[in-house]
This record gives sequence, structure tokens and C-alpha cells, in this order.
Amino acid sequence: MNALDTALLILRVTLGFVIAAHGYAKFFQGGRIPGTAGWFDSIGMRPGRVHALSAASSEVAAGVLLALGFLTPLASALVIALMLVAAWTVHRGHGFFIVGNGWEYNLFLGISAFVVAVSGPGSVSVDHALFGENVPIGVLGGAIAAAAGLGGGIGTLAVFFRPGRDEAEHDVLRASMRR
Repeated sequence: MNALDTALLILRVTLGFVIAAHGYAKFFQGGRIPGTAGWFDSIGMRPGRVHALSAASSEVAAGVLLALGFLTPLASALVIALMLVAAWTVHRGHGFFIVGNGWEYNLFLGISAFVVAVSGPGSVSVDHALFGENVPIGVLGGAIAAAAGLGGGIGTLAVFFRPGRDEAEHDVLRASMRR
């Protein structure tokens, strides 16, 4: 295992853990799925329960797949889609920096997933064990992740994003999820 494989392993596992932890929290912490569903409804992602389950499941699946280095371009696409939707629905009106609830963090996670798709999962991965050097990386891996991720995120927003509730209600629901 060389330095690049080591770096990819660290990046993949860390990114996978962070993404999976967000899904886990939606299932088992704070307001759980009912609280998350109410929050999704409040930000305009309707029906909230469908999106709470979808987001939580997608985050856990993408995180586990990335950590394992399995179906890497598709796992990266899931992260890109999730981060696009999160940045648009929750963070875009708050500027860039995360300290002001901006979209900086979403950008970083999405770009990190794209980098993993372009570089490939490395030699310490399920993809490498199953497919050897035939894992789609470079332009192909990046194109799969970007097209599927951006398409999935934009499609989700176009079909399901229906904002309109009062921002104060949104803040109350966000606070209730933290308990």
C-alpha cells in the first residue's frame, strides 16, 4: 500500500463515517424520524416522512459504501445529491461560512465525495478486490458521480421542494431535533 492508497483510505473512511453518522442521528437521536420528518416538512421537503427516511437511509448507505470502498462512484453520487439538497434547502440563505449556518460544509463534503470518485477508492477497498484495475476512476468515475449526484439532487428539489412555511416554525422544529 502506497501513500496515495493510504490517503484515499483515510479520506474514504472519514467521509463515510461522517455521512453515515448523520443518517444514524436521524434514525436514533434527537427527534428521530418523526422529528426529522416535521423538520423536513417545515423546510419545504414534502412529504417530510418520506424524505426523513430517504435522507437517513441514503446517508447510512452512502457512508458505509464509501468507508468500504464499494460502488464508489455511486456512493459518491449519493453524497453529492444529499449535499446539494441540504445546501439548497437549509443553508443557501445563510451565506458561505458554516459558523453562520452557511453552505461551506456541504460544499466540502460534496467535493470530497467527487474527489474520491475521480481518484478511485484505492487498493484497500472492496471495489479493488472485486474489480481490480477496472473500477471506473478519473473522468469516468467523476462523470458518473457528478451526473448522478447533480441529477439526483436537482431532480429531488424540482419534484419535492415546496417551501412556504414560516421561518420561525422552522427554527422551533430545528431546536426540537437537537434535544
